[in-house]
Amino acid sequence: MKDGSGFLRPKRLLVVGVVLAAAGVVVAGLYGRPADRGADQRAAAAAGASASRAREAVLTVTAAELQSVELARTITINGSIFAWQEVIIAPEVGGYRVAEVKVDVGDHVTRGQTLVELSTALLAADVATKQAMLKQREAQLVNDEAALERGQSLSDMHLISQSDFDKLKSAALVSRAGVESARADLEASTLRLKFTSVTAPDDGVVTARTVTVGQIAQAGSEMLRVLRNGRIEWRGEVPEARLGELKPGQPVTVTTADGALVNGTIRVVAPTITSVNRTGLVYVDLPANDRLRPGMFARGEIEIGRSAAFTVPLQSVVSSDGYSYVFVLKPDHTVERRRVEVGAVRNAEIEVVSGIEAGEMIVGKGAGFLKDGDLVNVSSEVGS
Repeated sequence: MKDGSGFLRPKRLLVVGVVLAAAGVVVAGLYGRPADRGADQRAAAAAGASASRAREAVLTVTAAELQSVELARTITINGSIFAWQEVIIAPEVGGYRVAEVKVDVGDHVTRGQTLVELSTALLAADVATKQAMLKQREAQLVNDEAALERGQSLSDMHLISQSDFDKLKSAALVSRAGVESARADLEASTLRLKFTSVTAPDDGVVTARTVTVGQIAQAGSEMLRVLRNGRIEWRGEVPEARLGELKPGQPVTVTTADGALVNGTIRVVAPTITSVNRTGLVYVDLPANDRLRPGMFARGEIEIGRSAAFTVPLQSVVSSDGYSYVFVLKPDHTVERRRVEVGAVRNAEIEVVSGIEAGEMIVGKGAGFLKDGDLVNVSSEVGS
């Protein structure tokens, strides 16, 4: 064929076919087939669903419905344990040697029991002397009274003068007074002899001992101390602003440093305030307990009333930036971080004063790992 005849040469036709085929490949690569596009969309949807499930499973938590409970209102104060009454045992006579000490610290004693014996030799001799003196005075009184009777007979017969009769009467009176004086001296010596036995004035426990055998006892000097009736009390220091809320008969829970819990009752509230620290004392009767000893430090909780309140588990409250928060579970299983005010702690529960309402679901376990808006799974276990 000739050029320009209107027909294409075979070589040119081959080139055009190659170009068209290449264009078709490019178009297919850019847009793909309809079947391939559907597969891509399904894969994307599956990936999105998988990501959503992963987001919903951020954490499994427990939650409980918030309900009002009756909460005891208390005052917590510090104090110490004291002896109710500590009796100081001392001799009533002095200058005599201690012959025997019959008790020691920790011994239980009963009223009238002999605790210390003093030497009785000198006092026994003194008693014997006073007895002899009394007998002598009684003999003198017999003679003088007999003389007075004779003088009375003579006076009736006017055989003696009035002055002589008065002398006989006076002598009889002197002898009678002498007998009474000697009897009083004997009683005093006998009483001093009795006081050589130092006895317990009441039941109790010996808490201190300063006496030893052989020392010379001094009247009024301390020998022993006895915790009367084994009775102790707790004395707490109450701020003056709270003292008016306390009254006798209120229950008190006393906790010692070693964790012992003892229930007591307010016996009396001090009528005065200490000006140094502006506190008043409250005296609490405690039952007998071997773990309680005078001088121990103890903390007391005094119940002053009861009222309705909201409480949540301690693990529900999260602290951040100086504030307290809880997480409220929403119907769509998302959580909302809520700022709250907290109050008193009771065992594993803490009071929430404001920030939440009755009926809301509060997250328990797992609250410390959440953030606002998280999706969670709720365990069938009851939050506590």
